[in-house]
Amino acid sequence: MIECATVYCNNSACFTFKICPTSINKTTERCSNGKSENEMKNGDEERISKYSYVSPLCMSGGDGYNSYSTNSLLQRRVLSKAKPVLVKNTKELMINLNFPTYIKVADLGCSSGQNTFLAMSEIINTVNVLCQQRNQNPPEIDCCLNDLPNNDFNTTFKFIQFFNEKNITSKESYFVSGVPGSFYSRLFPRRSLHFVHSSYGLHWLSKVPEGLKKSKMSVYITNSSPLSTYKAYLNQFQTDFATFLKLRSEEMVSNGRMVLTFIGRNTIDNPLHRDCCHFWTLLSRSLRDLVVEGLVSPSKVDSFYIPFYDPNEKEVKEVVQKEGSFEIKDLETHGYDLGHCNQDESKRSKSGKNEANYIRAVSEPLLVAHFGDAITNILFNKFACHVSQHASCRNKTTVSIVVSLTKKKLSSCPKV
Repeated sequence: MIECATVYCNNSACFTFKICPTSINKTTERCSNGKSENEMKNGDEERISKYSYVSPLCMSGGDGYNSYSTNSLLQRRVLSKAKPVLVKNTKELMINLNFPTYIKVADLGCSSGQNTFLAMSEIINTVNVLCQQRNQNPPEIDCCLNDLPNNDFNTTFKFIQFFNEKNITSKESYFVSGVPGSFYSRLFPRRSLHFVHSSYGLHWLSKVPEGLKKSKMSVYITNSSPLSTYKAYLNQFQTDFATFLKLRSEEMVSNGRMVLTFIGRNTIDNPLHRDCCHFWTLLSRSLRDLVVEGLVSPSKVDSFYIPFYDPNEKEVKEVVQKEGSFEIKDLETHGYDLGHCNQDESKRSKSGKNEANYIRAVSEPLLVAHFGDAITNILFNKFACHVSQHASCRNKTTVSIVVSLTKKKLSSCPKV
């Protein structure tokens, strides 16, 4: 049974929060393996340390100095760059579906803060303007905001009034609800979704890849990693992304649209290459600094891995084509520069602090679950120093990849 409580309601919009029992965080299931807490404690300590921390994957909540809400200007710029693709696909959806009277839209991995409503308001505004231009009645729009259960939905829903008053050009009927759960599981009824948006969510994996060799105090792939590390991360990404596509194909109507944005890379020839100022490379260096100072044990760093993968365009395209439920309509690559994601970017020290705040906002829950909270301030002070030292880096490998997909007609989909 779905419990539903009204959060905010007026004449033009009603906002609800749904607690969906089918929306289970699969990461937690995979980490627990069906064992009780006592059994887990009695198991192998290194294995627990290596895999159990994935369950707290979420952005830093609240709206304080270190929160994601405060340190997400980069994501806002990413959304701005993807706007033309989002608007184009929204218009094509409405036209191809012959201006339906109702559409259901989902933002998967919505996180918290004002950014959460930017894509949704763009979709609503695009629909309303198009309907006015074509002399059509605007549809009722069901807006579903999804993220893991640990996400700070409270902060998100504080901005509903801002969403209603500032971002919507027309006060037609739209309904906003929260749907907690992993997007690597089923979230919605079959053939109920018309449009799916996800920005900077799908590079996060459902779990740390299995079979990784000792990391030599690196939290992610580096130039010195064995090729098997890259293959393990790639395999996990392929499995997760294919699962995501399969589940969304079950939930979406024929000709439904998706616009997805990843953190990716522009390297093809050497799959291990990451530039010297890659954020996870700098985080590894910062953790090694703490090891040298005796604040963290080497084994603790060796057992920490980031559940993340930055695919290139070819890898994204291959998974979509192999899974077979969707057709690629747009595939774009945009520049990415963490060091200039906030204001006052002229000073290196300020740039380093800005990037440290951003990385802290997206990784602190994972780090605290593994290392505790005593090291976070000094860790990100080290991180800011490393960013400043590499501020002149020009050969950056990190990019944003934007892909739009159309759900194939049922007759064209592969049989399951």
